[in-house]
Amino acid sequence: MTTSSHETAARTEALTSRREGAPVRRRRAPTVALLFLAVTALLASIVAASLFGSANVRPLDVVSTILRHIGLGGIAPTPPLPGLLDALIWESRFPRVLLAAVVGMALAVSGAVLQAVTRNPLADPYLLGVSSGASTGAVAVLLLGIGGSVSLSTGAFAGGLVSFGLLLLLLGGGRVASPSRVVLTGVLVSQFFAAVTSVILMVSGDANSTRGFTYWLLGTLGGARWEGVTVTVVIILIGVIALQFFAPALDAFTFGWDSAAALGINVTAARVWLMVLTSVITAAAVAASGAIGFIGLLIPHAVRILAGPTHRLLLPLSAIAGAVFLIWVDVFARTAFAPHELPAGVITALLGAPAFALVLKRLES
Repeated sequence: MTTSSHETAARTEALTSRREGAPVRRRRAPTVALLFLAVTALLASIVAASLFGSANVRPLDVVSTILRHIGLGGIAPTPPLPGLLDALIWESRFPRVLLAAVVGMALAVSGAVLQAVTRNPLADPYLLGVSSGASTGAVAVLLLGIGGSVSLSTGAFAGGLVSFGLLLLLLGGGRVASPSRVVLTGVLVSQFFAAVTSVILMVSGDANSTRGFTYWLLGTLGGARWEGVTVTVVIILIGVIALQFFAPALDAFTFGWDSAAALGINVTAARVWLMVLTSVITAAAVAASGAIGFIGLLIPHAVRILAGPTHRLLLPLSAIAGAVFLIWVDVFARTAFAPHELPAGVITALLGAPAFALVLKRLES
C-alpha cells in the first residue's frame, strides 16, 4: 500500500470511528487479541469437526494426520493404523471441513463487501440474487457436459456476474437506493434465475440428474473431494486477500461516493473490482456447495457488534467467523439425523430467516 493509501486508510478509519462515537485508539487496542482468538477458534473447530462421524477418532489422530500430509510429520507422533486414518480423516472428513471453512469465509466476506458497495445493510450474495445466478451458470455448464471443477467455477462466475449486473441495472446503475428497494429487486433477480434454473433442469429430461441437482442447489458439502476443494480454496483465499486491500475504499463508501472521491478513492474502479472479486469468490463457493443463504447477511452484522465498522478488521474477522459458523452448521447437518443428512443451506435458512426479520425490524425502528 502506498503512502497516499495509508493516509486514506487513516482518515477513513478516524471518520468511521468518530461516526460510531468511539476514539480510534480504543478500536485498535483489541485488534490483535480478537484476531488471535478468532484464528484459535477456527483451528480448534477444524480439528473438532473432523472428529464427528460414524467412526471414533482421537484429536491427536486428526492433528498428526494433517501435520504428516502437510510435511510436518516430524513433530507429531505416528497414530495407530495410519492407512485407515488417512482414508477416514484426510480423504473424507478433512476435505469437507476445509470446504465448509472456505465457503463460509467467501459468503461472509462477500456480504460485508456488498453491504458497503450498495450502502445497504441488508445486502448479501443470496438476497441479491448473486447465488441464484451462479447456480444457474453452474447447472447450465453441467448439463452441457463440460466436466471439471474449473469449468463449473467458470459457469458459476459468469452467472453470478450477470445476475449482479442485472441487479445494478434495475437499481439504476447502482445508485443508492432504500433498503426495501434493494431487497425487493434482489428477490426479483433471485426468482428470475431460480426459474431459469428450473427450466434448464426440466428440459434436461434426466430424472436422476434433476434430483441430484435439486439436492445440490439446496446447499450441501457432501461432495467434497480434494480435486475440487483445492481449486475452491485457492480461488477463495486469493479473492479474500485481494478484497482486504480495498478496506480503506469500503470505509470511505459509507460516507457516500462524493466523500469517497474527496478522500482520493477512484470510486468507479474500486466498485468494479469489488464487484468482480465478490462475484468470483461467491461463484467458487456456489460451484462447490450450491446456494447457502444468509451467512453473508448475518455474520458481518454480528462481527460489527464486537469489532466495530472499520473494514480493516471487519473483513478478516467476518471471514473467520463465517468459516467457523458453516463448519458447525455442516457438523449438525451430517450428524443430527444420521444416517440421513440435511442440506446445509436448509439449516442456514432456518436460522437466518428469523435473524433477518430482527435485522430488518432494527433498521426500520
